This record gives sequence, C-alpha cells and structure tokens, in this order.
Amino acid sequence: MKPTVLQQGLMLAMTFWAAGAAAAPVGYGAGTTGGGSKAAVNVSTLAAAQAAINSYSGSGGLVLNYTGTFNFASITDPCAQWQKDAQTLQIKDKSDITIKGTNGSSANFGIRIVSASNNIIVQNMTIGLLQGGESADSISVEGDSSGMPNKVWIDHNTIFSNLVSCSGAGDASFDGAIDNKKGATNITYSYNYIHDHQKVALNGHTDNDSTNDGMRVTYHHNRFENVKARLPLQRHGRTHIYNNYFNNVATSGINVRMGGLSLIESNYFENVKNPVTSRDSSAIGFWDLRNNFVGSGITWDSPGSTGVNATGWATTMAFGSTGYSYPLTAAASVKAKVIATAGAGTNLAE
Repeated sequence: MKPTVLQQGLMLAMTFWAAGAAAAPVGYGAGTTGGGSKAAVNVSTLAAAQAAINSYSGSGGLVLNYTGTFNFASITDPCAQWQKDAQTLQIKDKSDITIKGTNGSSANFGIRIVSASNNIIVQNMTIGLLQGGESADSISVEGDSSGMPNKVWIDHNTIFSNLVSCSGAGDASFDGAIDNKKGATNITYSYNYIHDHQKVALNGHTDNDSTNDGMRVTYHHNRFENVKARLPLQRHGRTHIYNNYFNNVATSGINVRMGGLSLIESNYFENVKNPVTSRDSSAIGFWDLRNNFVGSGITWDSPGSTGVNATGWATTMAFGSTGYSYPLTAAASVKAKVIATAGAGTNLAE
C-alpha cells in the first residue's frame, strides 16, 4: 500500500533529523554565519533581546537564544491588534548576529534588520498575530540612507496571523511576513512555514525604487499555506524560487513585476489562484520556469491590460546561471518534504 503524504512526511522527517540540523545557508545568502560560535545569551522578552543588541559593539559576534513564550489564545479579537502600537526588535547598523528561538518558544513581536546590518541569522522563531498593522512586519530586511543589509539568512521560522478583514484597516490588518526592500540583498529564506497570512513576502519596496535592481534573493523549501498573496511580490532584481510548497492561495502567488526576473524551479503548486503572474504595475516582469509540479485546484483570473499570466507554464526570459550550487528535491516530492521539515520546532531538519 502506498504511504499517505503524512506518512511520507514522517519518514522524511526521521531521515532529516538523523542527518542533523541545518548547518549553512544555500543560495544568495550563502556565507552568512551570524554570531558564529559565540557563547549564547538567553533572553526571554523583547526588552531583554533589545537590550542585548543595544549593548553589543556591532561586530565580532552575538548569539541570542530566545526562550520566551506568548499565549496566542489570549488574543480573542484579532481585529484589535492593528490599532495597537507595533512591537519590534530592531537590529540597526550592527552585524554578525544570530537570533535563535528555542523549541517551544513563541513571540508577539517582529524583527527588523535595517541599514548597514550584515551577516544576520534568524532561526526557529514562532511569530504570530502581531499588533501594529502596516507598521509591523513579522521579519523585515530593509535598507536606508545609511546602508543596506547584506548576507541574511531567515530559516526554519513559523509565522502566522489571521485572514480576517478588519473594518478600518484596509489591507493592513496584519502586514508582511518576510519582507525585504530598499536594496537589501544576498538573502536566503529557507524552510519557513507561513500560514493564515494575507501579505506574505514583499521583495522590492516600490515600482520606482532603483535600489531594488541589485537585489538577489533565494526562497527554498518554504511552506506557504492558507495565504492570500505575495509569494513573493517581486519588483526589479532577481530571485531564485525553488522547492517551495504552495497550497490554498486565495489571490495570487509569485507576482514578478517592473522588469524583475525569477527562476521558478521544482516547486509544488496546488489549490492556487494565479500561481505565477505579473500584474498591478506599469511594467511586467519575467520568469524562467523549470520542472514545477502543477497539481489540482489551479485557477486564473485576468491580470489586467498591462499584465500577463503563466497559464501555459512557459518561460518568458532565460535566467542563466544562479552563480551557486544547490541540491534539488524532485518537484513531486516537495510537498511531503516541506511539510516534514519547514517551520520552527523541527530541529532545523532539512
């Protein structure tokens, strides 16, 4: 008898756990080491984590083990969250940092990596139901006039909010899950589980922001499920999107715009509306589609007069070489593997 998807996932998980935890990033974020082998500092609150970062010199290595917990069941009205002040842990102009949640930890605050903050790792965090609306990304990597983050690895995190539409909040009842913008580059997002969220991944701040042209971002082995859109929303730059699992996507999946180019490779799509598209900007983007698994429940709607859909699953521009090596999971096996390994609490299994 053929094993179920869940049984396949459990068998895969046992294999990956036996093989050991994730050791290093693959993709454009390769070479990111964070705080390295520095002795970890345990922190259990946002205030303690911020104090540790503020007192750190800014280079040489800092490792924070986040041990705190938050009772998400205490939020009985998700629509009250967007009207409250945002709570955010900020890393600004400081480098060589690892923030790692312990298994079972959870947080009701976001993490913002900004300015000339380089060589940063965020792993094994569970972040949910943030307050602050459009002022509160779960994890944000952002340049400013003083500099742009470079070499960032966002790995094995679980992020969620709620798909409710709150009166007065517009489309910002909850904001981005994993956003990078304003020139932040050489980033890898891997093995993250993002669910029950509206705006998942912004890649490029505005249509006219030229700093986006140099952005290089890899997304691999992420689980995007019960979400609305932006998987990612890419403006300009280049992305490599491989071995991700997309399920129950309500509005649009990968949306490449403003001349951006994406290599979309060996992903698994099911129950997705507009899985690969270019819409909502004055200029389209392009894609190189390779060996993706297209399951049931794929639907399309009009991309508008200036947009285009990948309804025929055809490449519109060759990507060429990524410049790095990477192991590929066969597309048909991606669902089971990603369900088994993505998110916090999986012991960083691959």
